[in-house]
Amino acid sequence: MMKNQNSIQKRSSASIKKLVQKKWLIVIFSLIFTGLGAALTGILFKSGIYKLENYRSIILTYTPRGVVLPLLGGLGGLISGSLITSFAPAAKGAGVSQIIAYLRHKPVPMGLKVGIIKLFAGIIAIGSGFPLGPEGPAVQMGGSVAWQMAKWFKAPIAFRRVIVAAGGGAGIAAVFSAPIGGFIYAIEELLNSAKPVVLLLIAVTTFWADSCADVLQAIGLDQKAGGFIYNLGFQVERAYTPIIKFFPIDFLYLIGLGVLLGCLAEMYCQYVLKMQVCGNRWFKNKTILRMTLSGFLLGTMYSIIPESFHNIEGLQKIIVNENSDFTLAICIFCILFFSSGLAAASGAPGGLFYPMLTLGGAIGLATGITVESFTGHVPTTYIFAGMGGFVAGCSRTPLTAMFLAFALTKNLLILKPLLITCIASFLTARIFNEHSIYERQIEIEQGELVI
Repeated sequence: MMKNQNSIQKRSSASIKKLVQKKWLIVIFSLIFTGLGAALTGILFKSGIYKLENYRSIILTYTPRGVVLPLLGGLGGLISGSLITSFAPAAKGAGVSQIIAYLRHKPVPMGLKVGIIKLFAGIIAIGSGFPLGPEGPAVQMGGSVAWQMAKWFKAPIAFRRVIVAAGGGAGIAAVFSAPIGGFIYAIEELLNSAKPVVLLLIAVTTFWADSCADVLQAIGLDQKAGGFIYNLGFQVERAYTPIIKFFPIDFLYLIGLGVLLGCLAEMYCQYVLKMQVCGNRWFKNKTILRMTLSGFLLGTMYSIIPESFHNIEGLQKIIVNENSDFTLAICIFCILFFSSGLAAASGAPGGLFYPMLTLGGAIGLATGITVESFTGHVPTTYIFAGMGGFVAGCSRTPLTAMFLAFALTKNLLILKPLLITCIASFLTARIFNEHSIYERQIEIEQGELVI
């Protein structure tokens, strides 16, 4: 089996090299349009969500929350579910598992139609209150654009797989402003390949997508832009600028945090997967009803809790700026744990990385407060290490998790603490199950896994 797989990979690599040598112009245009398409869809996705959330906030100033939030949640689920059911059923869900399934040679519909429906359905679902992130749809939209480019340019199948993985990585790069994270993710999770020619193609696409995203933001597609300024050029865009100190004793603290995160991450995976199985059993193919009820339930839940819990980005800022105590950090974790799991299991087109980062940050803050009260010391990197560690435990991609958390600060000193926690969480989570949440979602949809 291994010999056959190695033989296939060698032939694939040889085919790509031959294509690069003989049809280099096709390769260049494919990479350019894939990166640009991934950047454009990713930025439109983020800005669309931002505008809908602003409209929702305006409506809430004039109408009672107990009425507006359940109605908006249910309506968002209804419209989003209707778009998916009517035009592109493959646009359902996070999007990462669909791209992984395609790259594992599973029959998955691809193309611009899937990407466009993902764009609009995702904006509506997340903007109406589903607590999910833009990164999963960005992976699928980037992969769909890449597949379409490769098809138009009549590229061979081997190259088509590489460019789809590059498009998925480009989507991550665009929405997180993390070209290294997108590059590593395409290699570590999507493609599982490290051939030099493949690395080069993916690196070019992800870094080009990140640059395109910065420029597109600067021309007004994203109101929260900062990666490119006309008179100054490209800038280092930092979401947060914490004061970071790192001591040798911190190694032990970070390993302990990683072990805790690995256990909690696997609990989260089991919860999301169980909800997905129950949803499949109860609703079968009734995606519209499933998403409408989930949106209504989520809206009802958010109508009875403080407004600060309504926005994942706002919660993340509360955690990172340490504007909360132990009780609030645990409340944030519990509410987001259950609400994002319900949203993901509903089939809503939204990603899990952003909720995972916030969940991990909440645990990092709560654990840090506890540890400091007992020992008098806590690493200053605990919150960001918690973010990376939780993602690593769920996705089983420690290097990607490290660079996604790093992208929030762009501070090189934080890389070592992140790596320690991510590896510890990854190894702990693998004790329970070696497969990522996305791989198990694929197995559930294909009836190969029962929970």
